[in-house]
Amino acid sequence: MFFFFFDDNSKKIDYNSVSEAILSVIRKLMDGVMNNVLFNHPFIAEEFCKDKPLYAALVPNEIWKGSHFERRFTTPFGKAWQSLAVEVGKIHHGQCGQEVKVEGLVGKESLRRIQEVLNKLEVHESLPNWNEELKYILAGGGEPIPVTVICDILATNNITGKTYAFELKGPLPNSDQTKVSKEKMFKLLAMQGHPVEGAYFALPYNPYRIKENYSWSFPARWFDMKHDPCVLIGEETWDFIGGEGTYQFFINEVNKLGKHYKERIYKEYLGIEPPEGFDVDILR
Repeated sequence: MFFFFFDDNSKKIDYNSVSEAILSVIRKLMDGVMNNVLFNHPFIAEEFCKDKPLYAALVPNEIWKGSHFERRFTTPFGKAWQSLAVEVGKIHHGQCGQEVKVEGLVGKESLRRIQEVLNKLEVHESLPNWNEELKYILAGGGEPIPVTVICDILATNNITGKTYAFELKGPLPNSDQTKVSKEKMFKLLAMQGHPVEGAYFALPYNPYRIKENYSWSFPARWFDMKHDPCVLIGEETWDFIGGEGTYQFFINEVNKLGKHYKERIYKEYLGIEPPEGFDVDILR
């Protein structure tokens, strides 16, 4: 079982601390990426031409150099979301951890109903409806069975004492990982003793801008992404984990850092001068 220990002193959220937490995580990520592509695993055109002569014959090296950078950027960034959530969650709630184990007892019939709900969604026999599904599962009960769930993010608020679980995935999650997340959320909420107040499927940002336009099909098999109350996207995610205004701080700090790192990438990695307008804010 995972336990939290607090002092009795509540505190007002320090948004300077939130900004610094965001900056520290993104800086660490980007410095690591730059060190990797410039020194540890640089793109060497001669070696690429030797290893993949057909590719090199058909496509300019500059394209492959960009692809080389992308692969070394996207993988660590996927892990950075959780690190960022932990840092801002500690500031806002008081306690926050990632990959946290929660152990408890869930009724045998509730467990059966969880699988029933998931099976029906998998074969498109039903449409996702979080409130109705959860009500049906909680009504199951039965013989208590030990269950362990590993939460992506688990936060407990110092003031209220309430604990929240977040399945924090990339903005375009696949079907399998979404199914696993939903099963974990059901189990957490069906545990005896109610170890969590709420469980949420949370995405760090919305590539479709507004929630009503979110249309990535894979998670929609398991959640009503536009209406289920357990789904948090973009601003909802960060303002819940880090406090109101965290998402805007995130945008501001990323845009500031973007100008610095884009200039470095142009000059140090691509070996060219940045084009006019490269420093315009992109993230909004």
